[in-house]
Amino acid sequence: MRVMIVVTHLLGSGHLARALALADAFARAGWAADVVSGGRPAPHLAPGRATLHQLPPLASAGTDFRTLLTADGRVAGPDDHAERRERLTDLLSALRPDALITELFPFGRRTLAGEFDALLEQARAMPRPPLVLSSVRDILAPPSRPGRLPETEERLRRFYDGVLVHSDPAVIPLEDSWPLTPPMRKMLLYTGFVAPSRPNLADGDEGRDEILVTAGGGPVGRVIFETAARCARAGVLPYRWRLLVPPDEVEAVGHLRALAPAQRLTIEPLRPDFRSLLGRAAASVGRCGYNTALDCLALGVPSVFCPFEDGNETEQITRARILARRPGIAMLREADLSPDRLAAALSGVLGVAVPRLNPAVLAGAARSVEIVTAMLGERRI
Repeated sequence: MRVMIVVTHLLGSGHLARALALADAFARAGWAADVVSGGRPAPHLAPGRATLHQLPPLASAGTDFRTLLTADGRVAGPDDHAERRERLTDLLSALRPDALITELFPFGRRTLAGEFDALLEQARAMPRPPLVLSSVRDILAPPSRPGRLPETEERLRRFYDGVLVHSDPAVIPLEDSWPLTPPMRKMLLYTGFVAPSRPNLADGDEGRDEILVTAGGGPVGRVIFETAARCARAGVLPYRWRLLVPPDEVEAVGHLRALAPAQRLTIEPLRPDFRSLLGRAAASVGRCGYNTALDCLALGVPSVFCPFEDGNETEQITRARILARRPGIAMLREADLSPDRLAAALSGVLGVAVPRLNPAVLAGAARSVEIVTAMLGERRI
């Protein structure tokens, strides 16, 4: 059996990370797994056992998700979108998957509705149409205007067999962020959270008892890195700091190395083994995206979350508020960021035992494979 997962990350790389983890679970279960990515390449993310196909990449103009930029910085025009549409539908024809999964769409990525609609129309017209599912995280940006809700419901009714919700309703139900209609509710298939397997923390001592600072894979963490570096310089906390910066941001924050002595501060590009470093850290500072939050909860790392709020984004602050109710977790909004406040927030969580999520709740990737396999089996009966 073959699964094709279509994803476009426009700012950070969290959407792609989750899609790759899902695809790897299918591949481990014996499926041929293909991920089609329409965002910028993310070299720090490995496809595992899946095959990664790259469309001509697009990215948002900062937090303006309606303006999409090509790899060379141009505003994407009709020809760019037509090329992506053709590449996407050609891949569908060549791969002929048993299951087709669209990450976030139709709940989001409406600026790319043309290519998704073309893909879905072609899938429905195939001699053996694939099972079609949407894949969404725990928290969604609510509809920006009243018409969005019926549009989403109509696309689900027309093209989809179900919605994989990568959450646990006992922790974060989807209706906390999205106004579900009764027909939508019937389509929800909760999988649990999609989290990578626990890294081997005994592989080395690098990063042990440090404060690890990350801010995702996009250019939205500079203020966090600068505040952390200044906090390291102040020396209020007796810890070494390590900043893992997206590769294209290293130069932009390189001047921060001069703020603190080398024995107190390390700045380096985001690493594929960052989860091992996280598991050995005394505490974590960073955004509150889906993958970051799950990594901290799965590994039991005391954390200060600084949610991303630009461009009317509500996802991360909603998640941070919910998680800050747990011991060892604090939220510090970006408007309140300062070296003193960051040090105070860290002092409140350092050394506190963070309750880890039940491993069964973190097995969302494997559970997704079980759900899709069962749905295909029922279809053949």
